[in-house]
Amino acid sequence: MSAGVPNVPVPETVDAWRMVASRRGIEARVPLERLSRLRDALLDVEGEVAFTLDFGRDELQVPYAELHVEAGLPLQCQRSMERFVLPVDLTQRLGLVRSEAEEAALPPGYEALEVPADGFVVPLDIVEDELILAVPVIPVKPGSEAVERDWPAPAAEQERANPFAALSALKNKTPGEPD
Repeated sequence: MSAGVPNVPVPETVDAWRMVASRRGIEARVPLERLSRLRDALLDVEGEVAFTLDFGRDELQVPYAELHVEAGLPLQCQRSMERFVLPVDLTQRLGLVRSEAEEAALPPGYEALEVPADGFVVPLDIVEDELILAVPVIPVKPGSEAVERDWPAPAAEQERANPFAALSALKNKTPGEPD
């Protein structure tokens, strides 16, 4: 998708219901730096996001926006502390709803996207929300080695760490034995 997606301006807002009625969509590429809420999760903002956002109705007449996103997210591996690029290629069907009642009626496989009363949604916010969800809580570079080493504590430190060790010694002492 990345190569064929045009680098055109993305509308600030679109009327979701008009987009559904006309079965229209948006196809664009934007630099990562435009996604301000995502920036904090990234190591840097080198790269871009290619996406399509297509509106329509399914066979049950449920209004939806289908999002397809491709991006490379620059993250810092929490094992090696090295930069790596997490490839993201996701497709998500978002059921357009006005209320929680409508959300409960969505078919399986749909995520809810609540449309404000005025009907306008922000395409880049939709893309950014899905990318934020794609960032792992603890980024780890694929193929990095796990650090699995047992570092035993010296015996003196283990005794000092156990506050009941002295009581155990007293309990095991026989009566009349000097301290």
